[in-house]
Amino acid sequence: MSTLKKNKRAKLAKKFELYGENKPAFGNSLCQRGKPKYLGGNGRKTTGITRRKFKKNLQSVRVMEDGQVVRRRVPVSLLRSGMIEKRVIRKPFTTEETT
Repeated sequence: MSTLKKNKRAKLAKKFELYGENKPAFGNSLCQRGKPKYLGGNGRKTTGITRRKFKKNLQSVRVMEDGQVVRRRVPVSLLRSGMIEKRVIRKPFTTEETT
């Protein structure tokens, strides 16, 4: 095995560890007809089942990674939870104070 493949796999594993798997999850979409029994009907009947994808809400964001700013496609759930460290941005109309 060449070291190039090994290094590439290590980078991918690190990215997977940081940001999780960004692949869509699969499920089914049901088409139904009828009125539910609890509403006085005869019950719902499934007329069709179609495969569908549940895609993650990915946003392109600049993040701090090993002291460098890089652009990554990151799920919004990780941004909201604070698991991803965004790059430090200076507030507008302020100057950097040196002490």
